[in-house]
Amino acid sequence: MPTLSIFLTQCGATHPGFSGEPRPEWFNSIDDLAFAYLELLERLNLRDALVIGSSVGGWIASAMALRDTEQRIGGLVLVNGVGIIVDGHPVPDVSTLAPEELVALSFHHPAAFRVDPSTVTPEQIVGRKANTETLYVYDSKRLGGDPKLQRRLKHVKIPVLVAWGESDRVADLEYGRVYVQSFPNARFEPIPEAGHLPQIEQPERLLDLVRKFSIRTGR
Repeated sequence: MPTLSIFLTQCGATHPGFSGEPRPEWFNSIDDLAFAYLELLERLNLRDALVIGSSVGGWIASAMALRDTEQRIGGLVLVNGVGIIVDGHPVPDVSTLAPEELVALSFHHPAAFRVDPSTVTPEQIVGRKANTETLYVYDSKRLGGDPKLQRRLKHVKIPVLVAWGESDRVADLEYGRVYVQSFPNARFEPIPEAGHLPQIEQPERLLDLVRKFSIRTGR
C-alpha cells in the first residue's frame, strides 16, 4: 500500500470553517475532523500513514489515532500539540489576547514575528475573529482541551513522536511531557530556540527529528 504524510495545523484552508472555507452546520467537533481525515485515508486506500499535527492539529491527530479502527495510521508526530488538560498548565484562551501578546507567547524570538498593528487590515481582523469562532465550535467552547482525551491515549499503540519547542508559553514544556507520558509508545524531543511553532522557527531541526523517526519506525 502507498504511504502518506499528512500535516494538520491549527487553522487555514486545511479545515472546514477556517479562512473562509465552508463548514456544514452539523460538522462541529474535533471528532468530526478526525473522522473526515480518516475517511480521506480510506478513499485513497492508504495505509501506514504518518500523521503530523501541530497545535490543535495535534489534538486532531490524537483523535484520529484513537478512532483508526482500520489501522491506516502507522505513526504520529505531535508538534506542540494541545487537546489534553494538564493541571497547573492551562492553555490560554487566544481570543482574549492581542496579536502582540499571542506572538510573545508563541515564539522564542517574538521580536522577529511582531506584527505592526498599523499594517493589519480590517479584513485580517475579521478573518482572525472568524477563525477563533470556528475554533470554539470544534472545541465545544471548552477553551483548551478534552477532559477525557489524556486517559484514552493509552489505547494508541502506534509509535508517537512528541516534538516540543522549549520556549512555548502557549502549551509549556511540562504540558508536553505529560502529553508524551500519556502514550504507551512515545518519545519526547524538546526543540531549543523554538516556541509553539517549531516548523517556523526551527524547521530544519524539526524536519530532522521527523526524518529520524520515520526511518526508525519504518515509515
